Amino acid sequence: MHRHHHFHGGRDEHRGRHPWGGRMGERHSHGRHRGGRIGRFLEHGDLRFIVLALLAEQPRHGYELIKELEDRTGGAYRPSPGVIYPTLALLEDEGFIRPVTGEAGRKLYEATDEGRAALEENRAGVDAVFGRMAEAAEGSDSTRPRIHRAMANLGMAMGQRISRRPITQDEIDRVVAIIDEAAAAIEKV
Repeated sequence: MHRHHHFHGGRDEHRGRHPWGGRMGERHSHGRHRGGRIGRFLEHGDLRFIVLALLAEQPRHGYELIKELEDRTGGAYRPSPGVIYPTLALLEDEGFIRPVTGEAGRKLYEATDEGRAALEENRAGVDAVFGRMAEAAEGSDSTRPRIHRAMANLGMAMGQRISRRPITQDEIDRVVAIIDEAAAAIEKV
């Protein structure tokens, strides 16, 4: 095959694209790099294989990948959708991942056999990045990121519930009561 599978290849020369999924020469200003070291390392490494490794563990959708990367770095790195989704599109184009339908019709991605083979070729580089993520997580103040994730989960749960089917007034009342109850409990912590 004509594709370049090496972790530190940096660019997919056939498509003329940067490994982050943008055109060559574009930088990562549209991603959030609260912990610069991890962000810079991934820019010079290859985010594609990190995403591929996470999908080889289990099928995930884009938001779950963003959350998992934030989790693994203790909040030091949280890629934006503008970084993750082009990366997923590139991996799919390369045949390394494929979309599958999950619960409630959500589109998940899973690694293909070809993707797993490419991942094994680059396992040392991937493991090195995960090691750096673990170091970043250990050295970070995880209080704010954990609260941020909890709030994001609440917003996501609301969005999924509203999009699943029409919500009745009674259900709205129950949801509001749950949120109000949580707010009151937080004030007492």
